[in-house]
Amino acid sequence: MKLHLVGHLLTVALAVRVFGGDALAALRRLAAAGVLMGLSELRCRRIGRGDEL
Repeated sequence: MKLHLVGHLLTVALAVRVFGGDALAALRRLAAAGVLMGLSELRCRRIGRGDEL
């Protein structure tokens, strides 16, 4: 049973090693998109009040 568990852990470690960089890149892109959406919303609110950037 322990050998089976070691096999699963090695598979998970390999998957993290292979796909970990892609997952981090996707998280960075999502964070950047969230920041851009927030800035866009702030800009729309300012323009609605008549303020300039």
